[in-house]
Amino acid sequence: MSDGPILHTASFADLDTHTLYALLRLRVDVFVVEQQCVYPELDGRDLEPDTLHIWYEQAGAPVAYLRVLAEPGGVARIGRVAVATEARGAGLARRLMRVALDRIGDRPCELHAQAYLADFYQQLGFSPTGPEFLDDGIPHVPMVRPAP
Repeated sequence: MSDGPILHTASFADLDTHTLYALLRLRVDVFVVEQQCVYPELDGRDLEPDTLHIWYEQAGAPVAYLRVLAEPGGVARIGRVAVATEARGAGLARRLMRVALDRIGDRPCELHAQAYLADFYQQLGFSPTGPEFLDDGIPHVPMVRPAP
């Protein structure tokens, strides 16, 4: 990867069809194909007016992505954190998370971390809130980052 990645943020209404397709393709490539999880990727939450899509693009294609959802009580939920195979190891997930947490600001934030990534999220201020559980056969840990 020669040029540095370009950061983008958008609501669903601001995504053009080609970008939306590319973002969904990245998510499906990582979660459905690579991790072999058969689940309803299109869950309707992308369409919500308060959902924020954040991604890095390189060479015209998204290489890292996450979404921020608005939950009841002012809580933010980070999910669908995905990095393309060829972009892993460059720190893009950490950079995306920092952008997301800056956008979330002083609201509490929760997520369901794949268990092997719990330490990564702890470094970003998240703490486990319950026991490990299986989601599509993959161990996850519920985590929260309280309001600062």
